[in-house]
Amino acid sequence: MIRTTMIAAATSGAMILAALGASVRAGAPAAEPKADGEFVSLFDGETLQGWTDPNGKAPSPGWEVVEGAIHRKGFRAGNLITDREFDNFDLRFEWKITKGGNSGIKYRTTRVEKKGLYGCEFQLLDDDNHPNGKKATTRCGSLYDLYAPDEGQKVLKPVGEYNTARVVAQGTRIEHWINGRKVLEVDTASDDWKERVAKSKFKSIKDFAAEKPGPILLQDHNNEVWFRNLTIRPLPSRAAAE
Repeated sequence: MIRTTMIAAATSGAMILAALGASVRAGAPAAEPKADGEFVSLFDGETLQGWTDPNGKAPSPGWEVVEGAIHRKGFRAGNLITDREFDNFDLRFEWKITKGGNSGIKYRTTRVEKKGLYGCEFQLLDDDNHPNGKKATTRCGSLYDLYAPDEGQKVLKPVGEYNTARVVAQGTRIEHWINGRKVLEVDTASDDWKERVAKSKFKSIKDFAAEKPGPILLQDHNNEVWFRNLTIRPLPSRAAAE
């Protein structure tokens, strides 16, 4: 469901997974989720129309459009969010990052007074050259600080080349995909999820990652990053789909 009206149109992967346990089910073939609409673009390839800063104002000059991509270029660019809100969806995009770079895309976000927007984060990272690459739950493709990606399924392009990514959020199911492979799947209704959130920095966020509308957020983490071909389609709630 979309609240607003939409316009129709390597490292030691084995060791890391061993530490993770069996709570992440990744890599297996997945049935295509039932759609509630067609894919629509979140980015016209030429302007930042449809995007604002977190306060609803015009994007900072630290963001630009270059060669058909949204580029985070400048110091203190600030985060960038969609002016529409989403809860159940299939989001697809391409991204690339510089050497040692760190960024992310957040979804099912909740605004916390005086703190900003919090939500699930699809971590985008140069695993080999950033310190976060040393921790399983903060590597590229992770659900940041909560679940590690399946390193056996994850195949990344060299730094500076575009990768494809996909997020499926439907009911309590969340999936992360990189370059056509599912690298993470979690159930936010599970005891395992609840235990992990309770031990994380998100423990005080009421209804963290709940199935409710929120903007998609492109993260400014003081590094250059590019996003292009951002498309999304609404999905029915899991209960409605079944």
